[in-house]
Amino acid sequence: MVDLGLKGYRILVTASTDGIGRGIAEVLVEQGARVVINGRSQERMDEALRQLSGKGEAYGVTGDISSVETAERVVDEAAGILGGLDSVVYVTGSPKPSRFTDLQWSDWEEGINLLVKSAVAVARRSIDYLAESSNPSMVFSTSIAVREPIPDIALSNVLRISVHGLVKTLARELAPRGIRVNAVLPGYIMTRRVLEIAEKRAAVDGITLEEAVRRIAGGVPLGRIGEPREVGYLVAFLVSRLASYVTGASIPVDGGLLRSVF
Repeated sequence: MVDLGLKGYRILVTASTDGIGRGIAEVLVEQGARVVINGRSQERMDEALRQLSGKGEAYGVTGDISSVETAERVVDEAAGILGGLDSVVYVTGSPKPSRFTDLQWSDWEEGINLLVKSAVAVARRSIDYLAESSNPSMVFSTSIAVREPIPDIALSNVLRISVHGLVKTLARELAPRGIRVNAVLPGYIMTRRVLEIAEKRAAVDGITLEEAVRRIAGGVPLGRIGEPREVGYLVAFLVSRLASYVTGASIPVDGGLLRSVF
């Protein structure tokens, strides 16, 4: 793996005991960064830390960042453990998959907490810590759904767009303080959520789960579903000094799935 010069970097990765967040954390730890991972489940946290311990320096802070108070605590504890922060990588779980007409107001409230309030809370609490770094950055992991709505995930289609408004706003406002802010847009990445999507399609179409996964992969120009680490490689570049002139960008990691020009 190419050395991106991240040795000793102090990085918090939220929602990172599993899935895309875990893949990002693995790459950063292997690059020599000092990483705090975060998740709601202590069991998953313990397992993730066991696996990361042989790769580099990793710590854990348990907490559900869909609560503003908890999100702020997670940032504070991560900064305390690491002695400051150079980068914050915001990842969150996916909200309830559903068509718009099947959603209740309670689903919207939960989705707003998960996808919008958490992002704002993490960003607000991180700024003063990042301002003390010599190469500060934030990276938000969202979804290609912000550019092309995906069927049956109305909450993600609507609410994740708010995070990109946040990215653009922060990139402009924080540039004078040297803080770069970017976003990555994963497509179909092999996570529990993609398997859930495949299971639903298998049930509707009367096919096996394996066939449903093959059909999803077949719809991607590169012909496969991505791996969480492949999102991690891009994030590692964005937090490094090699991306020193990149801010306000939203970059797909989707195997060519997006058809939109912008």
